[in-house]
Amino acid sequence: MARYLIVRLGQALVIVVLVTIITFVILHLLPGGAARATLGKEATLEQLAAFDHEMGYDRPWIQQYVMYVQRLLQGDLGYSFQLNQSVTEAIGQRLPKTMVLSLLSTLLAIVVAIPLGVIQATRRNRWPDYTITSLSLLAYATPIFFLGLMMIILFSQVWPILPPEAPQGFTLGEVLADPAGLVLPTVTLAVVTVAVYSRYVRSSMVDNLNENYVRTARSKGLSEGRVVVLHTLRNGLFPVITLLGMYLPALFSGALVVESLFNFPGMGQLFWQAALKRDFPILLGVTLIISVATVFGALLADVLYAAVDPRVRLRRSAS
Repeated sequence: MARYLIVRLGQALVIVVLVTIITFVILHLLPGGAARATLGKEATLEQLAAFDHEMGYDRPWIQQYVMYVQRLLQGDLGYSFQLNQSVTEAIGQRLPKTMVLSLLSTLLAIVVAIPLGVIQATRRNRWPDYTITSLSLLAYATPIFFLGLMMIILFSQVWPILPPEAPQGFTLGEVLADPAGLVLPTVTLAVVTVAVYSRYVRSSMVDNLNENYVRTARSKGLSEGRVVVLHTLRNGLFPVITLLGMYLPALFSGALVVESLFNFPGMGQLFWQAALKRDFPILLGVTLIISVATVFGALLADVLYAAVDPRVRLRRSAS
């Protein structure tokens, strides 16, 4: 297990280094260079040269990359002249809000998807399986912005029971003080995740229901409920554990649309506004954070998967 962890951690670190290299290259491939992208079209050549000298962009690329990594290790992601604040500060203000929204939607998706997947597996090729499968495919195929608009129309206009706008506030506490405003963004972000998770649970459960240990449990006289919940479901959740880490990029892309649609002050909205204003330091900073989080999310998923499934641990060690 220790060897497996060391190997996976080494792979993650290599990928993180590659991410920093790609981000560094993108920074230098911006139209007109980083100076022009930051100072705008009206900047003079003297101003551009002064900016390049101050930021160290007139030095050799290798030296620039070393300086870039040093700044990253110190938590310096750059400075946004559009927002007149550091990228680290801007992301730090909005990241907790996006994390809360993603966590709530993921928990809701898991709570709903697991029972649906179990019903599909235990009633496979019957009308409950066909009905849930059809609804899951419909939810998966529906654009998230269209789903959000329908949520606003139905529950804020036709039946005005929920606010059409997400909670507004500078701090996380101010956002959490309005739980009703979190309902529509959370449900909208969770619907597609439910569709994905339920299909994985169904597929894994169907495979495990045909295993020998299930037939042995049934031959011992255990009730079908105990066989499904205590034996089959436990092993059927292993793929979902891996999916939790790998699904992080999809969560952020969904959060980008949902936060813009519901005017939620999170990282998704920050990224969208930065794209509209061509605020490249913010765009690169958010991209770097999401990339690194995705790498370590996948690492965490692999570690958890190996920890809960001894067969995986033994197979990985043997290889």
